[in-house]
Amino acid sequence: MKTVSRPQPQLDWLYTTQLFGIKLGLDGVHRLLRELGLPRAGMKFIHVAGTNGKGSTCAFIHSILKQAGINAGLFTSPHLVHFGERIRDAERLISPDEIEEGIARLRELVRDWDPHPTFFELAFALALDWFAQRGLEWIVLETGLGGRLDATNAITPVVSVITPIGWDHMQILGDTLAKIASEKAGIIKPDVPFVTQTQDHEALDVLITTAREKHAPLMLVTEPCELPLGLSGPHQRWNAALALAALRAAGLDLPAKVLEEGLKQVEWPARFQRLRADVILDGAHNLDAARVLAQTWREQFPHQKATIVFGAVAGKDITAVLHELAPLAAAWHFTHFDSPRAMRAEELHAILGASDVPVSCHPNLAAALDATRDASPRLITGSLYLAGEVIAAFSPDHVAYERSWQ
Repeated sequence: MKTVSRPQPQLDWLYTTQLFGIKLGLDGVHRLLRELGLPRAGMKFIHVAGTNGKGSTCAFIHSILKQAGINAGLFTSPHLVHFGERIRDAERLISPDEIEEGIARLRELVRDWDPHPTFFELAFALALDWFAQRGLEWIVLETGLGGRLDATNAITPVVSVITPIGWDHMQILGDTLAKIASEKAGIIKPDVPFVTQTQDHEALDVLITTAREKHAPLMLVTEPCELPLGLSGPHQRWNAALALAALRAAGLDLPAKVLEEGLKQVEWPARFQRLRADVILDGAHNLDAARVLAQTWREQFPHQKATIVFGAVAGKDITAVLHELAPLAAAWHFTHFDSPRAMRAEELHAILGASDVPVSCHPNLAAALDATRDASPRLITGSLYLAGEVIAAFSPDHVAYERSWQ
């Protein structure tokens, strides 16, 4: 895999701050934003949390705003190929030079801080600073982890959105859906409109109760969107419906043509993305994501099984994911990939156990792709970090891949 060739000393330094780990809490980010004078007056935020679908929902919202002629900011994580994907507006991504200049200022500011800001806090501050420099009014924010103690929760939005809640990050967020929902519900602000959809009653009860306690006007989406979409899968119809409801709750009354074009023109990689006609890439990294991937596969490739290239990071419920995908498999190709959290292929094979279809293990993605070159159709899945490396590998201009832990 090609590595980054252009000098990027400040970004390299930012990546080293991942060694500080994930520190949930708002004291550090509040201090950071206060020192920077952020957010600037007049910024309007649409804040999106959830277990699955929050990135796609953000993408739908951002695409519609673009069609409306609104140059909105978008902050998401993780990136797939390079850091700049995390921070963009309707016109472009943050540039490498802007990343270097912005991080240099942040690095000097926090040089002697104890505790030191985390990678995610610094990335979020960099995003808000860039949005301010660009003079952006509307900002779409995706939470990183959870909601209540996530760095993005340092702002007050004009609308809060929570996508379906499922099982992920249980070691941090809790071991029941109610506990996980309580963490996600932390983004609901007093008197600020709140949008969610029908979902598991255990999670929904927590969300509705929190909204009532905070007097947050609730908009409950009960039907999927039926308009043509630029993203595949029945779950995307729900994400699109949430996006439309969020814009209404934010007070944006946009023409039907704008809404339709925004939904059709949306682009969001690694969500049932066709790299080729018979090669699908999907970052299904937990049980619920695997379940909707399997459903979408059966819709798009009826009666066809897949040669599955699978790689995953430690800390996920891999057993459940593999169980959900197993009925689709004509063959398994487990692979390691370029992430410090990536599991070895042999570990994944052991989790799968006995199989009625062929199983192969590969030391890296290049070997897995080479071994499956003539297979059709192919499904590459298991981790968004794997997905980024795949996109770089399939890129015709051989873009450089920047690995990240978060």
